[in-house]
Amino acid sequence: MSYKTYFNGKKVTVLGLGLLGKGLGDVVFLARCGAIVTVTDLKTTAELAPSVAVLRKYKNVRFVLGEHKFSDFENCDFIVKAQGVPLNSPYIAHARKHKIPVRMDDELFLEFAPKNITVIGVTGTRGKTTTATLIHHILTKVYGKKVHLAGNIRGVATLALLSKVKPGEVIVLELSSWQLQGFHEMRISPHIAVFTNFMDDHMNYYSSRKEYFYDKSAIFAYQKKNDICIVGENIATKIKTKGKKIVTTRSDVPKNWKVSIPGEHNLENIASAIAVANALKIPAAKIKAGVESFHAVHGRLELLKTYRGVKIYNDNSSATPESTITALRAVGTKNKNVVIVIGGADKGLDVKPLIKELNTFVKAVVILLGTGTEKNRELFQQIKCETVEVKSLTEAVSHALSLSQKGDTFLFSPAFASFGMFTNVYDRGDQFVGIIKGLK
Repeated sequence: MSYKTYFNGKKVTVLGLGLLGKGLGDVVFLARCGAIVTVTDLKTTAELAPSVAVLRKYKNVRFVLGEHKFSDFENCDFIVKAQGVPLNSPYIAHARKHKIPVRMDDELFLEFAPKNITVIGVTGTRGKTTTATLIHHILTKVYGKKVHLAGNIRGVATLALLSKVKPGEVIVLELSSWQLQGFHEMRISPHIAVFTNFMDDHMNYYSSRKEYFYDKSAIFAYQKKNDICIVGENIATKIKTKGKKIVTTRSDVPKNWKVSIPGEHNLENIASAIAVANALKIPAAKIKAGVESFHAVHGRLELLKTYRGVKIYNDNSSATPESTITALRAVGTKNKNVVIVIGGADKGLDVKPLIKELNTFVKAVVILLGTGTEKNRELFQQIKCETVEVKSLTEAVSHALSLSQKGDTFLFSPAFASFGMFTNVYDRGDQFVGIIKGLK
């Protein structure tokens, strides 16, 4: 059955619209296919105004905003759940009680996509976006057929790609642990799976590390004999797959290659991308050209500009202490030449290791307000350099620049979640980039 035939006339409840474009893209696609869509979100109409404005023209879309109603989870053909919605949501439980299927956009896409496309899935606590984007970059230049990039990519609704993907093409999916919940539901894994690494994260969402790993494990759990699983050495011993397992290390990247993205951790990401390209029999010279022409992904140790002799890096996506430590090691020196902006909402993670690294690499720390800042204020007193707490990102940038000298590095690497002061992580990053672009 074609996706158009399947979706036409179906009553669908979309749980979570949001402002990032993914939920919006799913709803537009379903509406165009003739589905009768109920969009429900705890955010209000005013909060979701940009997304709602786009959908107003669709007569087959109904809104229930600022609340959820149990009746919307029983009188429908299936639910499309946004990735941030917990599986233990009472509304999901209500749907299951009424035997309503709960779907997610990535796995729903795979059900109806052409059967002979190549699916490359990338997960991991760190490095997902860089690795997925690099794989896409390499393949786009040489593969000969269209290569799509989707999944946990800002503004890209995977489900909507059903109208674009053709037989024989490739799709690279960056997959968060939440998105992989849908893969467990459908018992599917990508043809080529990449698992970069595994560290503590989202402990404000998961009850245990084991639960977090379980969601991640869908990337390889249902692979078949002819599938390939590429894993970083950090996670290699935990991976058991029916497919071929390939373990990558930093040393897989030839030392004479001119890599433009900084940090030892990025060598691990590059090694994963090389392994995928090798599996697809891309010539070594083409792989080298792809790696050498690749630049930092937005918000991931991205050099925005050099301002009055100070290099300004946007590492907004570093929302854990461990990822900020990685960033510090990539751009810092023993001369303590880094001024860093950290702080934000708590994720239930251990901040103590970050303090040690701050005392190694940093000359000054500017701290944003948030629940994580409040929780760790006493711990922050162990920072040995100058620290200042601020109430806005504009104030943070101003202080950081005033504490920087020519030859220093200004690193925006928050180590905490964005909620509270910002709408989401993208809002935080957009605000930072806007402030830096406005510097005179």
